[in-house]
Amino acid sequence: MTGLRERKKAETRAALGWAAIHLAVERGYDNVRVEDIAEAAGVSPRTFNNYFSSKAEAIASRHLDRSLRTAAALRERPADEPLWAALTQAALEQFTPGPEVEAMPSPAHAQWVAGVRTMLAEPALQGERLRAVAVAEAELAAAIAERTGTDLATDMYPRLVAAAASAAVTVAMQHYLDSTDPPTPIERLITDAFTQVAAGLPPPR
Repeated sequence: MTGLRERKKAETRAALGWAAIHLAVERGYDNVRVEDIAEAAGVSPRTFNNYFSSKAEAIASRHLDRSLRTAAALRERPADEPLWAALTQAALEQFTPGPEVEAMPSPAHAQWVAGVRTMLAEPALQGERLRAVAVAEAELAAAIAERTGTDLATDMYPRLVAAAASAAVTVAMQHYLDSTDPPTPIERLITDAFTQVAAGLPPPR
C-alpha cells in the first residue's frame, strides 16, 4: 500500500507540474491560475496546495523531479559501468513521456517552442528554477560521490560532475528548442552532450 500511495502521489505531482507548464505555454504565465492547473490535472485547488506553494514552483518541479529521478536511477546502475555511461542512461530514462503528457500532449513544435521561450523568460520563474537546479545538483552529486567513493566535504569531483551533467542536459534541451521542425530527438542530443563532456570537450572536427 505504501508503494502504491507513493506512486499515486508522484503521478499527481507530475500531472500538476505538466499541467502548469502546458497551460503557461498555451495561455501565457500571467493568464494561468492555480484553479486552472488543478482542473486540468483533475484535482482540487486544495490538492494543488498540498504539493506546491505557487504555479512557479509547479512549473520548476518538472526539472527538479526529473533530476532527482536521475540520481536515484544512477544509484541503481551496475557498479562496474563507467560513470558517464551510467549517467547517460540514468538521464535518458527520465525523458520517456509519462501518462500526464499522453493525456495533455504538446502542440506543434514551433508553437510549443515559442510558448516555452516566453514562459522561461518570466521573471517570477527565475528564483524557483535556480532553487530547483541547486537541489537537483546537490542530490546528483551525492549519488556520484557514493558511486565513486569520493567525499562531498573534501573532493570537488562529485560536484563538478553533477554540474557538468546538469549543464549538458540544459544545453541539450536548449538545442532541442532551437531545432527546426522536425526537431532533433532530445535523446540523441542528451547522448551527444554527455559523450562530448565525457571526452573532455575536445575541439570540434
